Amino acid sequence: MPKKLPLASLLGLREEGDLDWPRLRAIQHSVPASKIVLRMASHATLALVTATILYPIVPIAILIGWIAFIAASLGLMFQADMDLKAKPGRTLSKGAAARHLRGTISAALAWSLASPLALYFGTPADVLAVWAVIAAVITGITITLGTAPMGAILFSVIVMVPGAASLLAAGYLSAAFAAGVMLPIACWGFIVRADTFLRGSLAEDGMNERSEVVSLLLREFEENEADWLWQIDTSRRIRSASPRFAFALGLDSADVEGKPFLELISGEHWETGQFPTSLHDLAERLKRRESFSALLVKVTINGKNRWWELSGTPMLDNHGKHVGFRGVGSDVTEQRESTEKIAYLARYDTLTKLPNRLMLNESLGDAMRYARQWRSRCAFLMIDLDRFKQVNDSLGHQVGDRLLEKVAERLKEICGENEICGRLGGDEFAIVIREASDPAVVSKVANKIISRLSEPYAVDNHTLYVGASVGSAVAPRDGKSVEELMRNADLALYRSKDEGGGEHFTYEPALHASAEERRQLEFSLRKALERNELLLHYQPVVNAGSEDLVSFEALVRWNSRDHGFVSPAKFIPLAEETRLIVPIGTWVLQQACMEAAKWPSHVRVNINVSPEQLLEPDFPNTVVQALSRANLDPQRLEIEVTESIFLRDASVARAALEQVMALGCQIALDDFGTGYSSLGYIRELRFSTIKVDRTFVQGAAQGARESEAIIRAVVAMAQSLDMTTTAEGVETAGEAEMIRNMGCTKIQGYYFGRPMPVDEVHSVLRHQQQMRA
Repeated sequence: MPKKLPLASLLGLREEGDLDWPRLRAIQHSVPASKIVLRMASHATLALVTATILYPIVPIAILIGWIAFIAASLGLMFQADMDLKAKPGRTLSKGAAARHLRGTISAALAWSLASPLALYFGTPADVLAVWAVIAAVITGITITLGTAPMGAILFSVIVMVPGAASLLAAGYLSAAFAAGVMLPIACWGFIVRADTFLRGSLAEDGMNERSEVVSLLLREFEENEADWLWQIDTSRRIRSASPRFAFALGLDSADVEGKPFLELISGEHWETGQFPTSLHDLAERLKRRESFSALLVKVTINGKNRWWELSGTPMLDNHGKHVGFRGVGSDVTEQRESTEKIAYLARYDTLTKLPNRLMLNESLGDAMRYARQWRSRCAFLMIDLDRFKQVNDSLGHQVGDRLLEKVAERLKEICGENEICGRLGGDEFAIVIREASDPAVVSKVANKIISRLSEPYAVDNHTLYVGASVGSAVAPRDGKSVEELMRNADLALYRSKDEGGGEHFTYEPALHASAEERRQLEFSLRKALERNELLLHYQPVVNAGSEDLVSFEALVRWNSRDHGFVSPAKFIPLAEETRLIVPIGTWVLQQACMEAAKWPSHVRVNINVSPEQLLEPDFPNTVVQALSRANLDPQRLEIEVTESIFLRDASVARAALEQVMALGCQIALDDFGTGYSSLGYIRELRFSTIKVDRTFVQGAAQGARESEAIIRAVVAMAQSLDMTTTAEGVETAGEAEMIRNMGCTKIQGYYFGRPMPVDEVHSVLRHQQQMRA
């Protein structure tokens, strides 16, 4: 579609350009064709009202003639509408459109006589009354005929010109003037509505066509990738077994033919009668003769458990009699195990193999529910390593990660059946004590943690010394919810850190005074935009193959007048919790778009968007305004979101992202696999890019086969869905080469550039242009 449709073509006068005008005419006339009953009923009703007004003043013969004219014109218009309805399709000829236009003109001529009749035979009040009815007729035309602008315009002109003239002759100057002003406005409105309706309908048709093509391709992919065909008779015995099906059963084709299908795939369960739920489900569907698709079934082949994906359809003979089932199947054991592994990693920390924050939250919630039920107590301990940052900064992340692994091993040794330990992130760990009715239990565990973690560590020929600070809170005394208990344990941990570390402090209500500092930080953050304290840094993203610059990720920084430089890790969570992230995010969006407009046209800008921003009803409008103000092509903007957006009002977030994608913007899924299983979300929303989190990159660089397998799985999945992949946290040439060999399309990390201010961005761009030249 061009930016502006030719007016003459929109009105149906001629066909210009390369557009499919028969199809566009069909779309224009689809509304009149669908509202036949409404049009006829409204015309008939208003004609009856007009006849009632004219009856006392117009001679009966003239009135009958007018009524007959109305009836005839309505009949002609009805016939034209029925012709449209009788020819449903995606095109409409010029002749059919002309016939419909003639019906509309005949009805307009009939209505155009009403005002002159009232003027000639009646009083000015009668003219005004008839004009009120005509105004209602025009309103109805706007609703039922507005998408076909030529008919609507001609009808309005033919009817309103005599009406306005009659009002003028009757002395109603204001009403006549209003009618004169109303006519061009209405005509302009018909044209605008027709243009908008056409564009919206074509956009909707395009989306439907793309959905149909995608569905067709997916069906074809599934059919072509099916491993084998299976067929059974009414006794559920295998018939016409293919060699591949027999191989899946671990038998020869001759040994399979005529054998009971369910018995072969049940293994030892056939003798015990203890069948998996999925086998029960399959048997019930076969019994009820129901079609099924992609049914996951747990089978036992040669004593080993496997997972099959089966699809089946009942077979009927020429007389409609059921003669068995036929379908396709595939062995999806490896895919199932990979999915389970990803789901496992969503709840466990990749580096330490400990439960992550999500699982700790769930475990603490279970412990608190148990404590309420049995009137006992549970406890939550937060652990922060002392002097870990110095180790990380001086010896590097690799040594720091190995140190965290050894810390995790010691925590596992400390925990018994009554405790569960996990990693919250960074150098923060936590322990849930399920039964803590005895206060000495908490102190005992905390002291063991401090003592054991403070012992020296041998890492890569280094002897390292770190300590541990512990803060604890006991439920239900210190908190009635998971969040409250964790927050209060965190306050106790802050107290321990403030005291120099290496100590255990329990929560006390007085610790809330330390939260005052946070309140002051929040107050300063609320003033940050007004004081112009926020600024943006940009980190480059390069093509994995050519290492050419493809985009910059915009990262917000805060240099506070009151607190100095504040780490994003400190103020971003605070902004999200207080919803200040919404105005800050809007500012970031506007500034980054304005800056990106100055870059070469092939360089995109990546902007992180929080869940709070997506839940704002006007978020799509915010994006539109930022793009318009910067005059930035929407295709140069890539919005980055994390999996957490789907935890609250997933439908709202998905709708907002779909509107942004409709503008032409790209959507990237950031930190994939680090928090929640997101395969379902990828299926529901077409992301342009999946960003592989740095934890997987670092894990693969250290030889962790699980991390390498996950990266390869993500790359393969992205390629099959026509998505790109970006590997984050690449810090060395070796890591870059590793990621490149795994098939990632883009790379981001310190190896190619740290986050930099605007002036350095311009220097990088100038350097790249010089290199290209």
